[in-house]
Amino acid sequence: MDTKSIKTFGQLKESGYKSKSIKDELRDNLRTKISNKEDTFVGVHGYENTVIPELERAILSRHNINLLGLRGQAKTRLARQMINLLDEWIPIIEGSEIHDDPFHPISRYAVNLIKEKGDETPVSWIHRNDRFAEKLATPDVTVADIIGDVDPIKAANLKLSYADDRVIHFGMIPRANRCIFVINELPDLQARIQVALFNILQEGDIQIRGFKLRLPLDMQFVFTANPEDYTNRGSIVTPLKDRIGSQILTHYPETIEIAKTITQQEAKLDVRQSNLVHIPDLAKDLLEQISFQARESEFVDAKSGVSARMSITAYENLLSTAEYRSLKSGDDQTLLRLSDFMGVVPAITGKIELVYEGEQEGAASVAHALISDAIKTLFPEYFPKIERLEKEGERSPYQELIDWFFEESGFELLDDVPESVYLETLDQIKPLNDLIHKYQETVDHKDSYFMKEFLLWGLVEYKKLSKYRLSEGFRFKDLYGSYISDL
Repeated sequence: MDTKSIKTFGQLKESGYKSKSIKDELRDNLRTKISNKEDTFVGVHGYENTVIPELERAILSRHNINLLGLRGQAKTRLARQMINLLDEWIPIIEGSEIHDDPFHPISRYAVNLIKEKGDETPVSWIHRNDRFAEKLATPDVTVADIIGDVDPIKAANLKLSYADDRVIHFGMIPRANRCIFVINELPDLQARIQVALFNILQEGDIQIRGFKLRLPLDMQFVFTANPEDYTNRGSIVTPLKDRIGSQILTHYPETIEIAKTITQQEAKLDVRQSNLVHIPDLAKDLLEQISFQARESEFVDAKSGVSARMSITAYENLLSTAEYRSLKSGDDQTLLRLSDFMGVVPAITGKIELVYEGEQEGAASVAHALISDAIKTLFPEYFPKIERLEKEGERSPYQELIDWFFEESGFELLDDVPESVYLETLDQIKPLNDLIHKYQETVDHKDSYFMKEFLLWGLVEYKKLSKYRLSEGFRFKDLYGSYISDL
């Protein structure tokens, strides 16, 4: 349909256009996408067999929807992507505050205009991108903000009585007629404001001051909520929950592969960082494992959750740490080092809520512990598992490396040494090279250096070597030799 050529109500009728409700728009366009095997929610990973099918069924059922889940679970992103299921253009009566449908006008302005001009009533078109409204629920939100109020200035300018409904100033919800309206963090909305939504959701009328207007608003409501809010800051009042058709539970990525895909998609990187720093796949796995460890940690508040944004910001910090080191040393190219993970600590401490025991430990200590736990968890996937007690007569595959540290009294791996010195320092440890060749023979040469560091850190976590933080790096030593030297 040529929307540019249709300027009046009469032309719209001649074109054969048929109006329909927003819920029918969503339903019909979703049916088409499903039939054509098209993706409905692009860039949302890990929900293909859980959340998205439930959301699609809710749309097919013409339901208002509540997305319930912890922070950083793509609730708002899902809601925003629903605009892709709307018709590209819809007609409205030109000048209408509430996007009146020419075939079903509901405002006094639109009804009077059609009575006056008939088929000559001017019509304009709005794009689907303009049919999305969003409000963050905060304690200071009022009924006037979302529903409307009497405007004394309008009454004075138009010389109208307060008994005239033309003095009403519509709030956000009426102005979002024929749109998707999202209220984020619904439990934070005061109970009396939630009550004001009852009639809009069910009966379709709104009440402003002394006026009871029969405005059958045509809207798709999407609410988001965090389960923690039900006990900490507020709750969704029961009658409102009863009027929301479908409540859909979201969740965090279930595998490291899905988590990596999300992080790579969302991280905001400078192309110079990507060109400068070589990142092994193991480093990406390790970064995501930190979030998995945090969600299971006894020091982290599980009810608060650990947002996917933690991995994203940690990844950005990780590359910036390597970039910063490279700029200081003058290297044109650099390999990511495991010691660079110390640079992600600020991203972790800013994204986790600690329980009492965690506060006692300190946020930075918990962050370092999560990195250590992630290394320990992934270690058996790459190297032989270390038994707590070696069986009699069996020699540990790591014994030669441990003996090397005893004989050489360890070595230091400083943070800001040039790339050539870093490579030379690791290459000089022959037992370390032998272990990598034996158990990771297919590893890329560039990745092998990160793997060497990972092996050393893993042996520290399994109490086979000791590691000390220096002001400018780390010192690795034989575990028992360090005990003796301290005596």
